[in-house]
Amino acid sequence: MKHWQETSRILQLLTRLVEQGRGAALATVVNIRGSAYRRPGAKMLIEDDGTMAGSVSGGCLEADVREVALSVIRDGIPQLVHYDTGLDDETPFGLGLGCNGAVDIFVQRATERDLLETSRRISLLLEGEATFAVSTVVSGAAGLGRSVVVGMNGKPVGSTGDANLDRMIMARAREFLGTGTSQIHDLDRHRVFTEIQLPPPSLLVIGAGEDTRPLVASASDVGFRVTVVDHRSAYLSPSHYPSGARLVKARSDSNLFDLPLGPRAYAVVKTHSLEHDREWVRRLLASDVPYIGVLGSRARIDDMLRQLDAEENDRVFGPVGLDIGADGPEQIAVSVVAELLGFLSGREPGHLRSREGAIHAG
Repeated sequence: MKHWQETSRILQLLTRLVEQGRGAALATVVNIRGSAYRRPGAKMLIEDDGTMAGSVSGGCLEADVREVALSVIRDGIPQLVHYDTGLDDETPFGLGLGCNGAVDIFVQRATERDLLETSRRISLLLEGEATFAVSTVVSGAAGLGRSVVVGMNGKPVGSTGDANLDRMIMARAREFLGTGTSQIHDLDRHRVFTEIQLPPPSLLVIGAGEDTRPLVASASDVGFRVTVVDHRSAYLSPSHYPSGARLVKARSDSNLFDLPLGPRAYAVVKTHSLEHDREWVRRLLASDVPYIGVLGSRARIDDMLRQLDAEENDRVFGPVGLDIGADGPEQIAVSVVAELLGFLSGREPGHLRSREGAIHAG
């Protein structure tokens, strides 16, 4: 879900650079083996003055990728760069990934006409709610750096310049759309990276107030589409929240047709009123929302659930958040967002040092 947000921000920045007549290169992680800080699809935009936005690693590769990108901006020739930490002392200091893995990064000039046209189409898709694929030729004799955008429905956009390769790309992209996994693959003497863009999940924060701000900011930063709901207009000031947050004035008995209440929506109820919390939880239990977090003491929440005859409902997470000793709104926000990410990924929270195998493995 982070890649959707990251791609949108990078393309917005690219649009501004083009309007200013500036040059830029786009670096994309297209493959990882072993452990790596970022996953395939992670992006970084490098401006012609060396300024960077986004990331392709935990900070150990960015300086080298920037130098490659500046070369690509100058000569226009895309590069597929391979980085490997290795297991010996020969790995140059400063280029090791720090996690004993290998990463392939594709760097291309971002202001090429074909890429700009594709980027405009991608930007429009990123405003919607539909999953789509972007397949880019990263190695081969022809079509290098050119992309084809394939949606679940509708006509594909873009071309590699080879009609037969386009057809193969479209067929393979539709297969990958079914799995939701971005990956690099071989097609007719070409290497193609197909990135699957999954729309981010929604988070409903029911109840606005001072302690809502850090929760909304933290959830927005990690990629959730956040909607703040309250029945008091004065608590819904746009200046209090990130620009992407939706602010909705509503009560639990309002017509909620405009709120995301499906299986990819999550909710945190925190009105600081037992009556309002109870009625919101009642309303949410009648929806398809799979996660209903409730802020408050265990005794208060247990009493509420008894009134709703929902003591055994495992969709309710109350008290909301992970047990990390959080104190104060900012730390509680971290606790809640961490629990949401664990639920979303299907992971039981625990220490990474206790995990066997690669961190990003399923």
